[in-house]
Amino acid sequence: MKAVLLAAGLGTRLRPVTDAVPKCLVEVAGRTLLDTWLDALAAAGVDEVLVNTHHLAEQVAAHVAGRTAGPLVHLAHEPVLLGSAGTLVRNREFLDGEDMFLVLNADNLTDFDLRVLVDAHRAGGDPEGAAGGAVATLTVFRTPRPSECGIVEVVDGRVVGFVEKPAVPRSDLANAGMYAFGPEVLEEVPEPLPRDVGFDLLPRLVGRARAVSIGDSWFLDIGTPQALERARAEWGARASA
Repeated sequence: MKAVLLAAGLGTRLRPVTDAVPKCLVEVAGRTLLDTWLDALAAAGVDEVLVNTHHLAEQVAAHVAGRTAGPLVHLAHEPVLLGSAGTLVRNREFLDGEDMFLVLNADNLTDFDLRVLVDAHRAGGDPEGAAGGAVATLTVFRTPRPSECGIVEVVDGRVVGFVEKPAVPRSDLANAGMYAFGPEVLEEVPEPLPRDVGFDLLPRLVGRARAVSIGDSWFLDIGTPQALERARAEWGARASA
């Protein structure tokens, strides 16, 4: 199984930390976000991972070269950012032949077991009842600030609505940035690029995708210095418990 780990962002909200370190190499409890994700993907049965790079890409390349375990990592440098959905389209060859693949935002931190997502996608079937799996399976969580997230409306496990950061949210179920996709989603990304998964792809999958809750799993978007401070305090405490 293959996965795409989206790690090319500039990390502007996390400055000044990201002035000298790419966001995916920020450390929490002595581990980089990148290594934490690669370990989680290996545990979920992923053999190969494509990591896109842009900001301070040479640091990511050097870090990956020093890894001796886990899935095989392919780097895809983007001199001009393609957007999260654009990355998938431009790396279609990497995904060819896969009946499903995972896509994850590298700037999140969670102890959610990715095998739950994989199993849910494989067992869920098509939303209309056909065999072969849903076109996509999204992970969701309850948020106290729905206007700041991609909001998912779900009925009987089926995604019936999706809006990125709505002014008037119709749900408190937020997109957790972990997806299982079938190969057909690549045909849904409109040109020209850049294109974003939340703004440009997920709305096109409404009615054909399913959602799985991350339940009580710990989850945090490491998007600001305050969030990073919280992650280091809470994740570190969990790791030492």
